[in-house]
Amino acid sequence: MATVNYLFKQQLELVLASLMPANRLACEVALHTGLRISDVLVLKTDDVRRSSRFWVKETKTGKAKLVGLPAPLRRRLLDQAGKTYVFAARLDENGHRTRQAVWADIDRAQRAFRIPQNIGTHSMRKDYAVELMRKYGSLEKVRRALNHSNTTVTKIYALADELVKRG
Repeated sequence: MATVNYLFKQQLELVLASLMPANRLACEVALHTGLRISDVLVLKTDDVRRSSRFWVKETKTGKAKLVGLPAPLRRRLLDQAGKTYVFAARLDENGHRTRQAVWADIDRAQRAFRIPQNIGTHSMRKDYAVELMRKYGSLEKVRRALNHSNTTVTKIYALADELVKRG
């Protein structure tokens, strides 16, 4: 499995602008919360409707994370939300959109803009980490925000832009 890379702001804006609306919105939620795209796509409509702050149980780790959504983003989510899932599947009203569908859209945008980095849905999580590192300058704060057990992996995420600049 190839490693996904951090995107520079201009590249990220190009990719987001060219995504299908629901996929772009899912990526925006990942960028705002640091959630993995698989956790974004299973957000329940009732949870988002009930409050702008709610707990998410991360699928990969089983850890709980409190996330908050600003009012404009929450409104956009609810405007397009399905009956059960915020990101309902196109052909199954009881299912949710897949991460593969979001990845395919990102891959299409990457090829269209000839972006040399290997990017994917996880690039959003890396961008979130870089932005937090810039804002707080604390690897420990970034580690907690990403729900990592230790800082080894957090360094790969939070210092991604520094590695790109050097490399």
